[in-house]
Amino acid sequence: MNILTANNIHKSYGDFKALNNVSLAIPEGSIFGLLGPNGAGKTTLIRIITQIIATDQGSVTINNEPLNSNHIREIGYLPEERGLYKKMKVGEHLLYLAQLKGMSKNESMERIKFWFKRFEIAGWWGKKVEDLSKGMQQKVQFIATVLHNPKLLILDEPFSGFDPINVNIIKDEILNLAKEGSTIIFSTHRMESVEELCDHIVLLNKSEKVLEGSKKSIKDTYKTNTYEIGHKNLIDEIEDGFQIKSQNQMEDGSFNTSITILNGRGPNELLKTLIDKVEVHSFMEKIPSMNEIFISKVQGGAHE
Repeated sequence: MNILTANNIHKSYGDFKALNNVSLAIPEGSIFGLLGPNGAGKTTLIRIITQIIATDQGSVTINNEPLNSNHIREIGYLPEERGLYKKMKVGEHLLYLAQLKGMSKNESMERIKFWFKRFEIAGWWGKKVEDLSKGMQQKVQFIATVLHNPKLLILDEPFSGFDPINVNIIKDEILNLAKEGSTIIFSTHRMESVEELCDHIVLLNKSEKVLEGSKKSIKDTYKTNTYEIGHKNLIDEIEDGFQIKSQNQMEDGSFNTSITILNGRGPNELLKTLIDKVEVHSFMEKIPSMNEIFISKVQGGAHE
């Protein structure tokens, strides 16, 4: 089941077309990567979902209902441009934001205490936001985003400003929220985070959708039937149906060779051929990374 669908979305700012006929479906319970280079249309799409702006054409549904003002309380939005009131104290600020989302004061206090304990920041309650470091402010903003247990979370560059330790803390919390039933739209330029966290992705480029699907199916589509082999001795020739793409000698004298299988032949045949020639130490299919796929689609400029 899809928690959110966007159908044929168009949005222009004057003569600039920010989104051109974009459709997508976000499976419930998924961590959904919203990817694309700067200016691709990601922020515009997020602003439409959060009802900051309206579409020129097209529609958005949440749980099969047309997007409406009631859905605001079901969404948690962490924008890339953070926005906390610098002069407010942390505890009062979070209490204020929680009540804006329709939570009672008692419920808000319980949730704030839960997250303060979770992040080990009980001493921050009376601190002014402006007295916190950028990373500490980021934690407060993250808490504000998830306090009301939203069904749909939109996280725009959530690791910005964090050191590696806090990146791992927030990463773990994102995974926990997904396990507990939240659906997460994850917008980022960090492809290593996409590899770790996302199970579905959509890629926008030049205002259009160029790729969508599960991470596994996309990687399977872009495989080239190429294998990486670690071995002793040089492979000076190989029979028809196999093509050596590269062969490099390592510091210990062994070799690392990349071979593509052609003409419908299989990996077992390749392995059998190699065993007759060299001592094989490792044999692994080369799976394209999301970064490689991202670059190939964006630089190639191909559209669906």
